[in-house]
Amino acid sequence: MLYYLFDFLDQFDFPGAGMFRYVSFRSALGLIISLLIATIIGRRIIDYLQKKQIGETVRNLGLEGQLSKKGTPTMGGVIIIIAIVVPTLLCARIDNIYIILMLITTLWLGTLGFLDDYIKVFRKDKEGLHGRFKIVAQVGLGLIVGLTMYLSPDIMIRENIEFRNQDNVIEHVSYEAEGVKSTQTTIPFFKNNNLDYEWLTSSLGKYAGPAAWILFVLIVIFIVTAVSNGANLTDGLDGLAAGTSAIIGATLGVLAYVSGHMRFASYLNIMFIPGSEELVIFAATFIGGLVGFLWYNAFPAQVFMGDTGSLTIGGIIGVFAVVIHKELLLPILCGIFLVESISVMLQVTYFKFTKKKYGEGRRIFKMTPLHHHFQKAGNAGIQAKLQYPINPVPESKIVVRFWIIGILLAVLTLATLKMR
Repeated sequence: MLYYLFDFLDQFDFPGAGMFRYVSFRSALGLIISLLIATIIGRRIIDYLQKKQIGETVRNLGLEGQLSKKGTPTMGGVIIIIAIVVPTLLCARIDNIYIILMLITTLWLGTLGFLDDYIKVFRKDKEGLHGRFKIVAQVGLGLIVGLTMYLSPDIMIRENIEFRNQDNVIEHVSYEAEGVKSTQTTIPFFKNNNLDYEWLTSSLGKYAGPAAWILFVLIVIFIVTAVSNGANLTDGLDGLAAGTSAIIGATLGVLAYVSGHMRFASYLNIMFIPGSEELVIFAATFIGGLVGFLWYNAFPAQVFMGDTGSLTIGGIIGVFAVVIHKELLLPILCGIFLVESISVMLQVTYFKFTKKKYGEGRRIFKMTPLHHHFQKAGNAGIQAKLQYPINPVPESKIVVRFWIIGILLAVLTLATLKMR
């Protein structure tokens, strides 16, 4: 909204109005506003949650410091959502299709997570919203995003064209004059780092194009569901999900900036996506909201984000990667989410298999998701294959170590753009 106001004032040579033309300035402003909202309004929301006795219910799982979390206010994801939506509306161009999609994602999954938390807290049903309703909502969002990318005339890419010399060395990279609809995406570690989903459906002849878009929509649905659930599983220690997601958000912001800037895109030899530079503002508000939330969520936490926050930030990350055609980088960038999810799947599968085979379920890890494995003491009557570490690791140390791993994964993700 401020963009349109100052764009109007710039016609009258209003001092400083021209600054709002620059994405960098509006991103910095959005980051500051989101930080202020999260820290100032966040305190009021926490006080309200405490007054209404909206606290976390904790089961005794034998984890160090676990019972001390009982009664800590939950549903704090509302703080993150407000800190994202308000500054985005103020600083971004709200007619930009990518911004519209990100706002829909935020509010859609925020509502889903809120309903889940509401059932858990107010109706005292620890199972929350039934799983089938979550899946339907996540699939619905995936359909909205995928079909919008297929149907909207505002979503185009300009493919990178390499010009090589006689020695087959790239001299320069240019782009087509007109944007095109495409199912191409960036794939890491390959010399030609564009993968077109239509290649996978080429055997279908004249139906290859439509089939590629159907495949793309299915992939979008899978990504939205997987990443939002991965973030949900990661939200188990004070500051873990928020800090890890802020690192991921910063990386996605860099990817959006270089994808929407022709000179940088040409240097990196990646597709140019007109309009995607506006997503840098959304990424800035996302980071600001999470860092501001960490003010209260860092160990020892004064508030938990609940599913209101975790489902939302996971969905935002998944959709953001999809709209900038970088979804195949997510297994690296979101490596922590991936490992947390895999640890749960392995544990459940192995437990069921051994129970069927031996009549008694056995475990691979002391406890899952994986971060709880490090919290629990080994050799304490736990029938698990992996007992290391024997002594429980302090919660704050686990979180910081996961952050460090997240930073390394973020650097590796950015490095893949040149590692071919």
